[in-house]
Amino acid sequence: MRHLKTLQCIADVAASGSIRQSAARLAITPSALTRKIQDFESELGTPIFERMPQGMRLNAAGELVLRHIHAQLADFERLRSQLADLSGVRRGHVTIAASQAFAHGLIPQEIATYRAQHPLVSFSVLVRDHIHAVSAVAGFEADVALVIAPPPAPEFQPLLILHQPLCALMSKDHPLAAAATIRLRECLQYPIAMPGPTLAIRHLLQAALVRLGLPVHTVVESDSFEVLRSYASGENIISFQIRAGVPQVSGNLVAREIDQRDLPPTQLVLGQLRGRSLSVAASKFVDQISSSLHSRYGDGRTG
Repeated sequence: MRHLKTLQCIADVAASGSIRQSAARLAITPSALTRKIQDFESELGTPIFERMPQGMRLNAAGELVLRHIHAQLADFERLRSQLADLSGVRRGHVTIAASQAFAHGLIPQEIATYRAQHPLVSFSVLVRDHIHAVSAVAGFEADVALVIAPPPAPEFQPLLILHQPLCALMSKDHPLAAAATIRLRECLQYPIAMPGPTLAIRHLLQAALVRLGLPVHTVVESDSFEVLRSYASGENIISFQIRAGVPQVSGNLVAREIDQRDLPPTQLVLGQLRGRSLSVAASKFVDQISSSLHSRYGDGRTG
């Protein structure tokens, strides 16, 4: 246990870059924290931090050590979760990195469902775009990630893949709201609330818009889906979202699928770090959310 405490201290200093800040957070004195790190470096036989005027920064050896620390702490959390399950009480902590599209509806609903059965399990939700969500899994910041169109990454192992249509979001009284499916060129006849460039949906739209070669009347652009939905709901404006990202309770908002001749379905992926053994709590949450997504949207396959 003492060894794990030291590893946690090193990980905290690596994240904060400051002995003083980490010492305050860990409730020990700065001198005691410095001794812990120095003793670890002495035992290891090499320094792992560069001491700089602006703070502490990991060197190349430290980056390797930090990856080992994350793996050790993750393994220990998995062990604690397994021991709790042996006693018949599920405990643990699950961290999920999720695209913003799922942060205000799908993920909170799934967590509430899980905690209704297992109230001693806690959660952290990291709202990340598709690139940074995969990085969070690779860096042991998150157990799993739920993302739209993740970039190719050999370390990212898909657990479930769903093919999702892109939808146009608009108010219920919008002229296009009566159609079951609509063409993208029809959407472009109206003002557009455009997803920002960090969002995966923006890249999908951009490729389709280049093919069509039609002008776009963008009246607002935002990296916040909440902002985009607000504009689409309150004005005669169209925005975009994948089907699974549309809130189940949407008030004045409706979603209409865009014809697949204009925009083919994209991938919604639930994944983890390849080769990592998840804790019991995380593994069971993956089972639950996979089953829920598959039953709602179908067309799923496991990785």
